[in-house]
Amino acid sequence: MFGFFNIDKPLGMTSHDVVAAVRRAFKIKKVGHAGTLDPLASGVLVICVGGATRLSDDVMHGEKAYRARVKFGVTTMTYDREGEITSQTDASHLTAEAIQAAFPAFTGEIDQVPPMYSAIKQDGKKLYDLARSGVEVERTPRRVTIHKLVLQEWTPPEAVVDVDCSAGTYIRSLAFDLGAALGVGAHLSGLIRTRSGAFSLTNAAPLDTLLAADPHTYLVSPKDALRDAPSMMLTDSQVHEIQHGRAIPVPEQTDAVRVMGYNHDNALIAVLEVRGGRAYPSKVFSEFFEE
Repeated sequence: MFGFFNIDKPLGMTSHDVVAAVRRAFKIKKVGHAGTLDPLASGVLVICVGGATRLSDDVMHGEKAYRARVKFGVTTMTYDREGEITSQTDASHLTAEAIQAAFPAFTGEIDQVPPMYSAIKQDGKKLYDLARSGVEVERTPRRVTIHKLVLQEWTPPEAVVDVDCSAGTYIRSLAFDLGAALGVGAHLSGLIRTRSGAFSLTNAAPLDTLLAADPHTYLVSPKDALRDAPSMMLTDSQVHEIQHGRAIPVPEQTDAVRVMGYNHDNALIAVLEVRGGRAYPSKVFSEFFEE
């Protein structure tokens, strides 16, 4: 198999747990995921199988959408409901209008400080390993983009907020920062990923459903998964050149530096890097070469 599964990850499982379940059920050696979801989060988890594991970076860098539940008045060490409580503040005066008024400061390009309990490495060490050792370090802010924040529900002291954002955005940090801006503190009490790039929750398969089915029924092709990526159709002679590691001319002017090359059957032949009017093979997928 060569492609992706769009799975609605259940609560309580790590992304690695899901990968292991898919590998075990379908006896596939190469399985990976594109974008981690915490055990306390559910929703879209993209699983890469076969040669598509080499495309995880391309898939995971698409825009994301979440439905976040934010509890005001309580902060925790991990910025979510699993962590030890670090402060409690009366938030009874908070209104929906006040929450919405705080949104513009968190919309657009912002600098976001990642939580200590995260897998980001600093000086070669993962932040959560340092945090578990009782060490807190100053984190370098990261530039992220929040495209949209919409308050869907306000049931004091919890708000349900829809978030459209760039890859790499920490919703836990967003909840923490929003609480700080409103002067009462907050943490993330629930999270559902509703979209990851071309994959949406509407089309996601529950894990149990997938594991009990013919996997090909739910396999998403690279063509569909990477539909927003720049692409070009390759002739048989161009496929032959790429198979032997040779560059091919770019048929038309393009500003793209990374292009997906497909054959006449819409099978992904290679990821190409464009330089000086020629496309050079960066990743070549031998699965579709005829012997």
